[in-house]
Amino acid sequence: MHTVRFRDPAGSTRHGEWHGDHVSFGGRTYDLDEIDVLPPSEPSKIVCIGRNYADHAAEMDNEIPDRPLLFLKPPNAVSGHNDTVTLPAGKERIDHEAEIAVVIGDAARNVAADEAMEYVAGFTCLNDLSNRDDQRQETNWVRGKAFDNAAPIGPVVASPDEVPEDATIELRVNGETRQSSSRDHLAFSVPDLIEEITTYLTLEPGDVIATGTPAGVAPLEDGDHVEVELEGVGVLEHDIRIP
Repeated sequence: MHTVRFRDPAGSTRHGEWHGDHVSFGGRTYDLDEIDVLPPSEPSKIVCIGRNYADHAAEMDNEIPDRPLLFLKPPNAVSGHNDTVTLPAGKERIDHEAEIAVVIGDAARNVAADEAMEYVAGFTCLNDLSNRDDQRQETNWVRGKAFDNAAPIGPVVASPDEVPEDATIELRVNGETRQSSSRDHLAFSVPDLIEEITTYLTLEPGDVIATGTPAGVAPLEDGDHVEVELEGVGVLEHDIRIP
């Protein structure tokens, strides 16, 4: 199943089912041009994983860490499908980072890896927009990773059975493929990530884990159109504005 969070023509926020060219809710159907697709959840936090693909670690002159490298994006970073994302002005390099995102379904604390998928509502697409100018100058990455709109996410949540263990992920800018990899290339698996994260903090329903990005990160420019496609989920699209 693919669930979508949307605003209907009356302005009400709904959770419906996504059918590709339309959505359904409460016995009604809506064409996509009738609604606004919203971010698929309202996370209290996005827990992000750094260097979780060997090829990306290598392109950044780093190695895979001994344990998952964790950092956070706050709720202000969330943006959605079809949004125009305004990036910080005056920066030399703000990169795209296509990521497989995990949406939490039930509160999770001290969860063992072999039970972790029981707490997963599903998967979606995420673009971990990264301000390299400031990221290189700080250790906590607040300026580099937590700026407004820094986490476009969506368009839907696909139930875990819809997303293969080797699901492909791809990012395109203006139709050109820049990143292409698959879920089975993750250095730390989704269950392992959930076990590690919940050792230290509680994941609440709607929270998101961004599982890391493969090689191919590159700068974005004003007017770019970005697509992140995850097998079993679909395509997250957004535009870029740089003042």
